[in-house]
Amino acid sequence: MDRIVGGKYKLGRKIGSGSFGEIHLATHVDTFEIVAVKIENNKTKHPQLLYEAKLYNILQGGSGIPAIKWSGVDGEDNILVLDLLGPSLEDLFVYCGRKFQLKTVLMLADQMITRIEYVHSKGFLHRDIKPDNFLMGLGRKANQVYIIDFGLAKRYRDATTHRHIPYRENKNLTGTARYASCNTHLGIEQSRRDDLESLGYVLLYFLRGSLPWQGLKAATKKQKYDKICEKKLSTPIEVLCKSHPVEFASYFHYCHSLTFDQRPDYGFLKRLFRELFTREGFEFDYIFDWTILKYQQSQKNKTQPHGLQGHGESSSGAIRKDMEKHQVTGSNNATYSAELTDRMRSNTAASPGIRMQIKSPINRMTPENPPERNMLSHSQMPPSSSGPKRYTTKPSDSNNTTNHHPIPDTTTTTTTTGPSSSWISSLRRISSANVTTTIEKAPDMANHIQNLSLMGTLELWFDLEGCYTVSLFYYNTLSLLSFLCLLLSIWIYHAPLIVKGVHEF
Repeated sequence: MDRIVGGKYKLGRKIGSGSFGEIHLATHVDTFEIVAVKIENNKTKHPQLLYEAKLYNILQGGSGIPAIKWSGVDGEDNILVLDLLGPSLEDLFVYCGRKFQLKTVLMLADQMITRIEYVHSKGFLHRDIKPDNFLMGLGRKANQVYIIDFGLAKRYRDATTHRHIPYRENKNLTGTARYASCNTHLGIEQSRRDDLESLGYVLLYFLRGSLPWQGLKAATKKQKYDKICEKKLSTPIEVLCKSHPVEFASYFHYCHSLTFDQRPDYGFLKRLFRELFTREGFEFDYIFDWTILKYQQSQKNKTQPHGLQGHGESSSGAIRKDMEKHQVTGSNNATYSAELTDRMRSNTAASPGIRMQIKSPINRMTPENPPERNMLSHSQMPPSSSGPKRYTTKPSDSNNTTNHHPIPDTTTTTTTTGPSSSWISSLRRISSANVTTTIEKAPDMANHIQNLSLMGTLELWFDLEGCYTVSLFYYNTLSLLSFLCLLLSIWIYHAPLIVKGVHEF
């Protein structure tokens, strides 16, 4: 028998796991809304889910914060029900061949800084800034970045007095070593500056494809952390940011200049990247690398003969093999869309009974104009060899680069296309989240949800808007039937009185 949690959410398949427990898909038994459910056994050594639920409640209402549907204890489990979100930035990074172009990184950076600023404004540090903890939305929110997983978050100032926590040393490392700040490695109490420094490492990870301290081997976790710390501290900022715009080096220099309890100038950091964005000639159209890749795959599949597709293969195209190898199980904080290895292929995953009709309103978008309220206005061609000049740091002395891992060459440029590009309108439609679905053979809703659960994670993300439309279709149909039944009952009850009145008249 299917388990019901919170009295109204029917558990579906597992989509992620970690040290805290598991994450499942679930559907509301009445509205068929699809949600994410985090489950943690309340007998675990260090339960954190109910604490995380309290933080979500404090953060509710902020842009890019998942809505909390329900939280509490169900049997022997702590439960947290949240909005279902799309793939994490780590998932999309792997999907795009483990490299993001500068335009995508800058568009992400703008939103990510804003999310961190909001968390800090509520008096908390995240303390685990990494690609896995930033997710894209679904449907109309597909261009919005969400920040998740507050299991390691900590209040840095008193809620009443607003007094900052005291400076301390000899602290254990909290968070993910790859993206931890230098001060965190040195055992210094974390503050707002450390979240921002961690974000800087995430952005360079996206640009470079890897960080110099990745892949280090050691006998114990402590020794590995020490090696990462040594490598990180011995790598000059100019070497780390070599061949990339100077703004990234400026970002790190600013973070390192902050004192322990100093409030960062978030606006300055966003302006730093926005000015670079404008100087490079980019359009803030929310066309990310994965948007272009998804479009190219859909075009390729259109030209591929139907008979060449594998049995039961989704019509939206197969995900890259390296994505299938990507494992997040066992990480401290798994994402909602983490089960990338579970790519079960099924005929029902791309049922021919479902037709997609895609529409897109056109409005201009800016960093100040939220993506969920606007669709695309200008599109961009994939990166080409010709384009505006990139501002980069000066190459460092060769002595500084010895004993460092080679830095991948990511000097690529992007050009903006004019209105004559033949595929712009198609790309706008692909990127739009206003998707309506027509069901030729309307199946039972539960079966439809089960069919969706067989799709790969990214296919689920790109196509889930259709499922919401189907849910709305069923919900509206039930509402209409209920209304008609009400009218019928009123008519049956009052008909004799009406007939009697007519005869008397």
